[in-house]
Amino acid sequence: MQSVTLNPSFSHLPLQDLIFGASVYFPPVFKVVLLGFLFWLIAHRLLREWIYAGDIWHPILLDLSLFVIALSFALGLLIVW
Repeated sequence: MQSVTLNPSFSHLPLQDLIFGASVYFPPVFKVVLLGFLFWLIAHRLLREWIYAGDIWHPILLDLSLFVIALSFALGLLIVW
């Protein structure tokens, strides 16, 4: 009869490196989204009164456009950096 010992190494599991990699690797897309969201928060805070004053036809579309511009700016900043 063979005894079973618990080994803390999980090298026998399939895709072990991908599981470890997913916990360590932070894809650049998430960096762009987080940095763009930060830029959008700042721009939205500065322009909020103007956006919702009624001068704009659709404030939500302007917010969305502002978010896309912030994402583009963040992507450009990360590419240059």
